[in-house]
Amino acid sequence: MGSLGAMLKHPDDVYPLIKLKIAARQIEKQIPPQPHWGFCYTMLQKVSRSFALVIQQLPIELRDAVCIFYLVLRALDTVEDDTSIATEVKVPILIDFHRHIYDREWHFLCGTKDYKVLMDQFHHVSTAFLELGKNYQEAIEDITMRMGAGMAKFICKEVETIDDYDEYCHYVAGLVGLGLSKLFHASGTEDLASDSLSNSMGLFLQKTNIIRDYLEDINEIPKCRMFWPRQIWSKYVNKLEELKYEENSVKAVQCLNDMVTNALSHVEDCLTYMSALRDPSIFRFCAIPQIMAIGTLAMCYNNIEVFRGVVKMRRGLTAKVIDRTRTIEDVYGAFFDFSCMLISKVDHNDPSASKTLKRLEIILKTCRDSGTLNKRKSYILRAEPNYTPALIVVFFIILAILLGYLSGNKPHSL
Repeated sequence: MGSLGAMLKHPDDVYPLIKLKIAARQIEKQIPPQPHWGFCYTMLQKVSRSFALVIQQLPIELRDAVCIFYLVLRALDTVEDDTSIATEVKVPILIDFHRHIYDREWHFLCGTKDYKVLMDQFHHVSTAFLELGKNYQEAIEDITMRMGAGMAKFICKEVETIDDYDEYCHYVAGLVGLGLSKLFHASGTEDLASDSLSNSMGLFLQKTNIIRDYLEDINEIPKCRMFWPRQIWSKYVNKLEELKYEENSVKAVQCLNDMVTNALSHVEDCLTYMSALRDPSIFRFCAIPQIMAIGTLAMCYNNIEVFRGVVKMRRGLTAKVIDRTRTIEDVYGAFFDFSCMLISKVDHNDPSASKTLKRLEIILKTCRDSGTLNKRKSYILRAEPNYTPALIVVFFIILAILLGYLSGNKPHSL
């Protein structure tokens, strides 16, 4: 539920963490009884617990479609990521994957851990896919076909330029945004968003992940492919892996800030996309990951720890975002606060500083012009609280109640 030290330092995290834990337990109880649907929702929790939480809040028909869409693309991604598969084997699978989803018998042995289980028992996903409405099936097939072709293209192509970077991110994430927009529209709850706005929703999330995961990816054995564009990193080092060496710390941070600045170019589109959403559950589904992304970029910016370990939002702050993101006012408020955090970290001697500040000022102006900032929740950037013995006692009482609730819901052994 989060470390004790973190909760003592941020006691206002405790209640959202408790709610998140209870919500996760409730999701486990809602797994459908049919074997194929049970497999799909169980697997969804294993390959993305946070994503499973927001999916479960969607209307049932749309929830099923998004669940299958996610698992199909996760399986496709597993094939792309598996470096043990020879190129001549991998490319045809990626290109034909959209056909395999109609085959109740198809499966493929690749990946590791839960991803290996997903691939080995993919027939459950196909069975569930074939029970979706035709409009959902067509949307999922179309995006799977386009994504598979794009992945196949980049198996044999390096990310050299920023245009390459945008193109790759379009194939692996922008198309997810397009597909989700199609599913939302097919459900009858939303207008069909433009491709450019939908694409930006995906690119913002993908670029954040690529930035955050630098060290994990560069150290992976066997080596995975890296997607930081040469056009950016070659301004600072001769080889991408040199960014992780201590003697290159200054250049590494400058390169990092350049990458973050590039990602910020998609924020305006994301805010425009979210402001047009009408259904509250779809809005939360879209808004929570976007706030997590801007928060993660704020943590990563100008932070050498990206090249030393894991940098991410603390679990308590994540729980707050999930709990308190309800309206577009919350989104504008969060983006405003995290952008202010970013501005406070800008070093004016950084090569990208002027471009970074310009992009952040545009985001701040967009948030101000929304006229909603006076309604925002102040949970993102709050001063450190003063701690009293009474507050600590209350914390432990709440913790004891939570543990009692959880233990009371566990089956007793015979």
